[in-house]
Amino acid sequence: MHEVDMTKCLLISLNEWREQRDDSSVMVETVHLDVGRFTCVEPDQLVTTYNAVVQGSWLDGSKLTITEIPFVGRCLSCNSSYVPVPENAYRSPCCDHPLEEIESGRELRIRSIDYRSDAAAVVESMSIQRRR
Repeated sequence: MHEVDMTKCLLISLNEWREQRDDSSVMVETVHLDVGRFTCVEPDQLVTTYNAVVQGSWLDGSKLTITEIPFVGRCLSCNSSYVPVPENAYRSPCCDHPLEEIESGRELRIRSIDYRSDAAAVVESMSIQRRR
């Protein structure tokens, strides 16, 4: 299951990110990922694994959102971009040339992190209480 390994790597990256902030009060709200369709990672499974692993940790309550990046290849013979499919052995639909270059679809990266610190949470709580 790729998703378990990917979640482990994601947690390592998030822990390193937190250490660089030197602020233990950082609260992650949302982690935005780009996941390529050719990575063999199932987005729903990744979200499920992430939600299970972060329970009881400093990331408890955070969400994982995933933007799927399409699998696009380039035919070097006719210089066209296309969506490779396994049924055609990933060959170019225009000239039947084998896939030699992948333009997108192998991405697996953190695009952004929505977070706040205790200082921001206090200000936010204070403004909510004043409205009541």
